[in-house]
Amino acid sequence: MKDNSSKLIVFLLISFVFLNHLLVSSQLDYRFYDDSCPNLTRIVRYGVWMAVSNDTRMAASLLRLHFHDCFVNGCDGSLLLDDTSSFKGEKNALPNMNSVRGYEVIDDIKAVLERVCPSVVSCTDIVTLAAREAVYLAGGPFWPIPLGRRDGTTASESEANRLPSPLEPLENIIAKFTSKGLDVKDVVVLSGAHTFGLARCMMFKHRLFNFDGSGNPDPELDVMLRQNLQSVCPNQDDSNDKLAPLDTYTISRFDNVYYRNLVNKLGLLQSDQALMKHNTTAPLVVSYSRYPYLFNRDFGASMVKLANTGVLTGQNGEIRKNCRVVN
Repeated sequence: MKDNSSKLIVFLLISFVFLNHLLVSSQLDYRFYDDSCPNLTRIVRYGVWMAVSNDTRMAASLLRLHFHDCFVNGCDGSLLLDDTSSFKGEKNALPNMNSVRGYEVIDDIKAVLERVCPSVVSCTDIVTLAAREAVYLAGGPFWPIPLGRRDGTTASESEANRLPSPLEPLENIIAKFTSKGLDVKDVVVLSGAHTFGLARCMMFKHRLFNFDGSGNPDPELDVMLRQNLQSVCPNQDDSNDKLAPLDTYTISRFDNVYYRNLVNKLGLLQSDQALMKHNTTAPLVVSYSRYPYLFNRDFGASMVKLANTGVLTGQNGEIRKNCRVVN
């Protein structure tokens, strides 16, 4: 009898989580703003196009901004909030400080939307759409995405400091993804975002000179690439903030070359190259390196999963008029 009661409790808990997920998903709608702000997509697309035209690196930055927002207490625009007397925001957390970019792009898009349809579109939905448009403008896939997210009213620097790091073991990164309702496949697919953009030398310099304290470079790094990187990132502290492309071959284009690089030991970050050493992830890397359409399809699907993480809907949260401050 006791065993049956325990099973019933577990069943009810699982059912509650499942139903709660369905409820949140049902409150998001592909046509959420069709009547209240019909030109939303065009306005966001133009804003992203203008930003990327002025700085091609901004496409990768907007995608990264979306990821860093969603990974801290869900997709709620908390990353956009400035510090206040009541909380320390996420902008100055170690993974974000002097690293995450694109806040002004979101501000500019929000300013236009507040003139056209005031207090209607959340900052979180703007970030979500901007990430998609950035990928599409860089040559990547386009995916339909349900909207209706609302903005959070607080932020957490401490939680932001727990973001996945390219310096930690792949097992740790997988664990952080699964804690958000994502899976190993999502880890491989979303890592494909490193097909464009730049990384600071401090994120990979240990692979060039002193891998795992051995005094030698990482044997999993192509020799020619290592030599080129050593000229960009010499073994000196003042080179830590210099930048190198995550994908040397198509720096600003969103494509599947990232996976071809991993197959050929040309991955820049240790956490990326580690995908080739894991029994579960390596076959996916090989598949995506061969079939770009497969990567594009799965990337869109994983981005929808990411964008649905911990969202606020209905009467929860608010629609900020200024993305940097709570109303």
